[in-house]
Amino acid sequence: MTQGLADILIPIDLDGASRGLGGVLGVPEGDGPWPAIVVVHEAFGINEVMRRQVERLVAAGYVVLMPDLFTEGGARKCLTATFRALTSGTGRAYQDIEAARRYLLAREDVTGAVGVIGFCMGGGFALMTASRGFDAASVNYGMLPKDLDAALAGACPIIGSYGAADRTLKGAAAQLDAALDRLGVEHEVTEYPGAGHAFLNDAPSGPVLLRPLLRVTGMGPRPEQASEAWTRIEAFFATHLREGADRA
Repeated sequence: MTQGLADILIPIDLDGASRGLGGVLGVPEGDGPWPAIVVVHEAFGINEVMRRQVERLVAAGYVVLMPDLFTEGGARKCLTATFRALTSGTGRAYQDIEAARRYLLAREDVTGAVGVIGFCMGGGFALMTASRGFDAASVNYGMLPKDLDAALAGACPIIGSYGAADRTLKGAAAQLDAALDRLGVEHEVTEYPGAGHAFLNDAPSGPVLLRPLLRVTGMGPRPEQASEAWTRIEAFFATHLREGADRA
């Protein structure tokens, strides 16, 4: 399933970014140029589930790069620092995401339109970086910052996907929708009945020993809701990355 993807070093010299920043790159078949997307992985790091998310977006016609936010030390060492960066709005993870964006913009096969999509922890980062140079953002069950209005001032168009059965993010979809309304940011926020956290994944993720507990909390794949959400996400990106670039 992951044919066509390559593990790369992201050659962008950016102060504060991870040394030897790695990532997963996917490029569509055929002739470009194409719009591009930065994928921000979930809290369990880069795994086969996340690689298939990259592959899906490549098949939709995007150059896709998923930076490894745990490059320096792996998930166990980096997770606390990465979540600290998420809540503070500053830190190495943001520099790594920016390095990925700049790498894509420097490629000759990229149109110049770059979006960001994130899942779980990555959804929070996608939300927080929506005002940092991206052309569209897909926020999937991402936690909300304390000061939504400040974080989202000047944000690009945002599509948000949340599960109504996600106990960790109760009310988040409504809060995000209201904030984007106040700020006049173009958006589409949907809460999917019956879906919990990580419902867009196509298989269980995370350590095997934790999976029974995660299932009890309602976390994991929901194919019907995921299909609807992906249809919306792909249409949103097509409008703001592909059609927007064509109009420009």
